[in-house]
Amino acid sequence: MSTMSTPASSSNNATEEKQAPTLAELVRKYNTENLIEFLKEQGDLQLNETHFEILRNEEIAGRDFLKLTEEKLHSYGMKGGPATRLADFAKEVKEKKLRAFSSYRTLKDFKEVLGKYSIDGDSITSIPQFQPETHTLDKEDKAFRHCISDIIVKLMNMGTVADSNEAMRREYISAILHASVHIARNVTRKEIKIRLEQEIVGEESSGRADYGITDIEDLLCVAEGKQNLPAIGFAQNLVQLESSCQTNQKKRKASDAFGKSDYEYLYGIVSTGTDWYFILYTTEGIYCTSETEYHIPLAKSALKDDLDLKKSVKKVMETIVGLLKDRVTVEKAPDAKKRRVEEKYIH
Repeated sequence: MSTMSTPASSSNNATEEKQAPTLAELVRKYNTENLIEFLKEQGDLQLNETHFEILRNEEIAGRDFLKLTEEKLHSYGMKGGPATRLADFAKEVKEKKLRAFSSYRTLKDFKEVLGKYSIDGDSITSIPQFQPETHTLDKEDKAFRHCISDIIVKLMNMGTVADSNEAMRREYISAILHASVHIARNVTRKEIKIRLEQEIVGEESSGRADYGITDIEDLLCVAEGKQNLPAIGFAQNLVQLESSCQTNQKKRKASDAFGKSDYEYLYGIVSTGTDWYFILYTTEGIYCTSETEYHIPLAKSALKDDLDLKKSVKKVMETIVGLLKDRVTVEKAPDAKKRRVEEKYIH
């Protein structure tokens, strides 16, 4: 499993919708360092820097990796155990078929995703609720004021947001996310980053999240929702979160010695620009805010009276900053993460 930041590409998204890629098709594109990072995430391979240095010295990239055999690895100076494990893993990669995130696009798909978490329903309100962590913003905060100014300029230039115009809605989502991440960086002093069209490879699914927010781990995935079809955005975001969760688990090195617990959690957002939904994804269950309104009135009428606009944007940003602050400051040990979630959300 792997996460990589890649530029947006409508042609890539179109291909993703036509057929699910094999894991090999993704690995084939890796350069040597991408490949090594991918292998580091596979904890059961038990590889170390000595083995990775052999791959660097031989300039093994993704395409070469798929053709590796034990004999070749022995000839490079790799010992029997790691050579066997690596050659076997190369075979597994070639045979692994993944489902594209974008292929989750029907109500049936949504119900199947909910079924994985023992939820019997076909509505986002079927998901248990949680009250997100928040961080109170000063209305004079520079990033907040800049965000409001940016939104107002966009409303002046583009007018009221059209339900069918995804590109227009993306402008507002981006403005709010960037401002929120900037504030979260300042508050936590952590290197939080936004990755556009973040490529995520999980054990069952792969594709690109519209936005990934990370530090040394994946923290939050954002999916742009279809207007009036929130369940589709939820289905895609949940499988993105599942894959990101698996990536975080794989990144834990054996030296971390966290015992048998493999608990993990992270947050998701489904947004149309006007409507925002927040998701808590854990390895033991999922929760959301479908019964709490986070609505931003992106209409030209806000140019005459922006009080409601400021209030609603502030509410959304306080939630995003609060979730990032929570996730980036929690201890890395699985037991500590589980305690945090149970103390804050599950009673």
